[in-house]
Amino acid sequence: MPYDKEELEKFRLSGKILRETREEMRGFVKESMLIIDVCEKAEGLIRSKGGKPAFPCNVSINEVAAHYTSPPGDTARIPEASTVKVDIGVQVDGYVTDTAFTASFNAEGRSMANAAELALKTAIENIHGDMALGKIGGLIENTIKNRGFKPISNLTGHSVGRYLIHAGTSIPNVASVSLTKVRTGEVYAIEPFVTLPDAIGRVDDGPQITIYRLLKAKSVKSDAAKKMLKHIETNFRTLPFAERWLIGVVPAEQHKAAFKELFASKAIMGYPVFVEASKKPVAQAEHTVLIKENGCEVLT
Repeated sequence: MPYDKEELEKFRLSGKILRETREEMRGFVKESMLIIDVCEKAEGLIRSKGGKPAFPCNVSINEVAAHYTSPPGDTARIPEASTVKVDIGVQVDGYVTDTAFTASFNAEGRSMANAAELALKTAIENIHGDMALGKIGGLIENTIKNRGFKPISNLTGHSVGRYLIHAGTSIPNVASVSLTKVRTGEVYAIEPFVTLPDAIGRVDDGPQITIYRLLKAKSVKSDAAKKMLKHIETNFRTLPFAERWLIGVVPAEQHKAAFKELFASKAIMGYPVFVEASKKPVAQAEHTVLIKENGCEVLT
């Protein structure tokens, strides 16, 4: 259902904080930098501006399309000549906005990033209330293909809501026969993903999990696990979190066992990293928009 004036102002504030953070991060990301420094810089900026991260900062490199954030003590660095997606989100009183950009340190990656930005711009210029999802996907796909690249077929944009990053409606990046429509007054993240023309053009689940979410409040045995679970419920609700956000919640010597207990009990779930199926590099661009009858308002 459409949001009221007060709710929309919270979305707008969330988007303003996120827009400022994204623009500061564009100049921050460099080759050979520790990935954890990128994550903590983005999340720190969000908090310093009065928001809260809606999910951990994603820093997904080359063929990794999404869902990588630094685990505790991460020593991985941004490789030279790589293509880096930085995906960040803000929540203000639970109202979520989501944005992403690609920092590429090679010519091919920059061309893919430009194609993603153009596809995003094309979708934003054409989207309006009661527009069919399949038509939006077709515009994105055609724009990407006209630039000589390929969209990722099984990654989509999504509606957002209060304490919800994926609020039930997906915006495809390829043409489809979906007659479902975007609705005036609702808020959506549009995010084209672009890869090379000879790539398979879809993502598979990778072996690594670095982002988690509360699944269900379960009865756990250890006091440390109980304390950690309570912290997750209170601070993150239904939104994703990083394990490094839990450092210090319980004594260091109890952290690993408590976290493992929560995962084993299915109190929390994990999101696998997404990897392009043919291991080809991926670029991304993303904005969150409020749908109007004759267009949209870009919140980020």
